[in-house]
Amino acid sequence: MKFLRDTLDKLKEDFEKGGKWEKYYYAFEALDTFAFVPNTTTAEKGAQIRDGVDMKRLMMTVIIAMIPCLLFGIYNVGQQHFLALGQVAEFWDKVLIGAFQVVPIIIVSYAAGLGVEFAFATFRRHPVNEGFLVSGMLIPLVMPPDIPLWQVAVATIFAVVIGKEAFGGTGMNVLNVALTARAFLYFAYPVDMAGEVWTYIPEGAKAVAGYSGATPLAIASTTGENAIVAFNAFGAGWADNIYSFTNMFLGFIPGCIGETSTLMCLIGAFVLVVTGVGSWKIIISVFAGAYGMGLFLNLVGSTPFAMMPAHYHLVMGGLAFGAVFMATDPVTATQTETGKWFYGFLIGLFTVLIRVFNPAYPEGIMLAILLMNVFAPLIDYFVVRANKKRRLQRATV
Repeated sequence: MKFLRDTLDKLKEDFEKGGKWEKYYYAFEALDTFAFVPNTTTAEKGAQIRDGVDMKRLMMTVIIAMIPCLLFGIYNVGQQHFLALGQVAEFWDKVLIGAFQVVPIIIVSYAAGLGVEFAFATFRRHPVNEGFLVSGMLIPLVMPPDIPLWQVAVATIFAVVIGKEAFGGTGMNVLNVALTARAFLYFAYPVDMAGEVWTYIPEGAKAVAGYSGATPLAIASTTGENAIVAFNAFGAGWADNIYSFTNMFLGFIPGCIGETSTLMCLIGAFVLVVTGVGSWKIIISVFAGAYGMGLFLNLVGSTPFAMMPAHYHLVMGGLAFGAVFMATDPVTATQTETGKWFYGFLIGLFTVLIRVFNPAYPEGIMLAILLMNVFAPLIDYFVVRANKKRRLQRATV
């Protein structure tokens, strides 16, 4: 590490003002501060907290929280691959197949996104935004394992340029960047984001008789109150009991790379909450909103999907992943403590509403979060106004 530090120190003067590569200073600075903690702090005197931790270190905490979802996702891609082909494989064979599919998606995501970030930083002469360290990992985790790599690149570039840079960069974006990328693909290339795209089956390979790549949400949207029977019957002959409640909680089901396991998402939530990076209020209220709306629809619902047991909504689709890693985005979420309860609850509520009343799109967490991203400032406005009103009333008593 000392060799790398010395090398960067020698190169630094060429990138500083007056150097021959001055215009690339912020690209160099991004690499330098990514590899090493910055050597700048707040004032040496006074009551300020002096620390070398910057936003890159904060973003790395989120990435660490996503590692359980990533590792499990790699394994599960291989697991579903061999199940679909009717083959028995060893643990490492499944991991290798999963890595073969997942790692290129991660590489393309970071290459495309950071390429845009560095280009904007060089052109606008501002520091490279650290937010993409997280978005670059989130984007692959919300993609199907068989997504074409060129689509990942196009969606990533679109999300960074339109979803973030157009608003001024990290800290200024209105919409979650990773969900913007997924929404772009869903509406621009729906064939590659729906149907039987959730399992990697090589071209020319033949799946076992009776195989279906339908997700639990797709089955529930057509069977509703009989969903439990359909779940128990699904996979007969090639993957018995694949859609049991336990299996859906653990994540051994087809789906987006990082979203299938509620357990892994909860482990990530623990990391975020303990480190203070993620809001436990938002996470809990998302689950509460989804469960509450599920119970309400059980009582008054008139469609089959509305009658599905409420607790199944909590382990299906990307609800857990969205609640932990998307809804808690500190830029696009509400900032007030009271507002976080309303924000999360409404995300859970709208997720189930979209699932139940939109048969063409049974998953709702993506649209629910994007919708509430737009309304987050409004929620904060009303919370702050209510607080001011209460204080004024106390002051006049």
